[in-house]
Amino acid sequence: MEAALQTSPAAAPATSPVPQAPPRNIAIDAYRGLVMLLMMGEVLQFSRVAQAFPGSRFWSFLAYHQTHVDWAGCSLHDTIQPGFSFLVGVALPYSIASRLAKGGTFGRMFVHALWRSLLLVALGIFLRSMDSPQTNFTFEDTLTQIGLGYGFLFLLAFRPPKWQAVALTAILAGYWLAWALYPGPGPGFDYQSVGVPANWAHHYTGFAAHWNKNANFGLAFDQWFLNLFPRVRPFVFNGGGYLTLSFIPTLGTMILGLFAGQWMRASAPRIPMRRLLAAGAIGIAAGLVLHFTGICPVVKRIWTPSWTLFSGGLCFLFLAAFSWILDVRGYRKWAFPLVVIGRNSIAAYLIAHLCERFLVDSFRINLGPHFFQVFGTGLEPLLRGIALLLVYWLFLFSMYRRKIFLRV
Repeated sequence: MEAALQTSPAAAPATSPVPQAPPRNIAIDAYRGLVMLLMMGEVLQFSRVAQAFPGSRFWSFLAYHQTHVDWAGCSLHDTIQPGFSFLVGVALPYSIASRLAKGGTFGRMFVHALWRSLLLVALGIFLRSMDSPQTNFTFEDTLTQIGLGYGFLFLLAFRPPKWQAVALTAILAGYWLAWALYPGPGPGFDYQSVGVPANWAHHYTGFAAHWNKNANFGLAFDQWFLNLFPRVRPFVFNGGGYLTLSFIPTLGTMILGLFAGQWMRASAPRIPMRRLLAAGAIGIAAGLVLHFTGICPVVKRIWTPSWTLFSGGLCFLFLAAFSWILDVRGYRKWAFPLVVIGRNSIAAYLIAHLCERFLVDSFRINLGPHFFQVFGTGLEPLLRGIALLLVYWLFLFSMYRRKIFLRV
């Protein structure tokens, strides 16, 4: 995803020089590559391997961090979507500067931003409809969530940082207030009617119950909104607890990335390490305080405001780490495999969603059904996953060598 400046080109004096296209930031590409690698890495199926080796803490650890936590908390896998969203904001200042250097105007760029938003929303719906008998109008896919907020992010990129900070505060505070004011589930609420199992161990009590699974403001909105579209059957709940309205606090995550991208452009070639580290620490601390005081739990599945702050803090630290290793210390060669993926993030996203079944069938047909059982059936999913990842990467590498980069 690409990116923005802080001031409108229309505000620049007529005698100002033509903006220079900014150099590519390898740390951003490498971080994006890690995010996409974690997503594509689902094919390694650590959970299945862990089931085959029930006494292994090693495989249990890897399995935990390749799955989403049930409700509150965070695993490495939970950082994928906020990382992708955060990097949209980080890249925006670079993208707009590049477009301005090529003669772009605000009007043309805004139309392009709206077109990009529409394409992302449509692409997310398409991917969620592949196994459905008709179009599955659902809006919780990562691409759809980004698309729903991207137009607003673009406009904010042309406003001063104070406006951006006010917008972020209003988004998080307003979203929290809407949930807090919506009636919480009563003591006799039938959770099983909305897909929550009877043995669910993550119910909150008291004020925090406003953020219980499938008994909240977001689900009430979806039970109205999603049933406006043609459906195979009426929408009642999302099994994972995911919601359409999560795009609002996700926009907050993108705004945090916008801050980071503006700081990095303004201080280049220096790295604003203190700002990135401070923002990371403040975000994590704020999220944890809101969680442990019961004001707002840290839940990725419904993208609570506290999750926006907590996960945003982690994203600042990831970006700081990549910038320190690659730009400050100068260790760059190791990151090339990640850069190959990060330069083609949309292609990587589509490959992971569209090609797995085809490749697995191809392996079975051409290599035989037992080819990946060379070390036993327990490690078969892992070896097959490694082969899938290698094919994914080689395809992206071929695109990289030919300078073919999918843009939305």
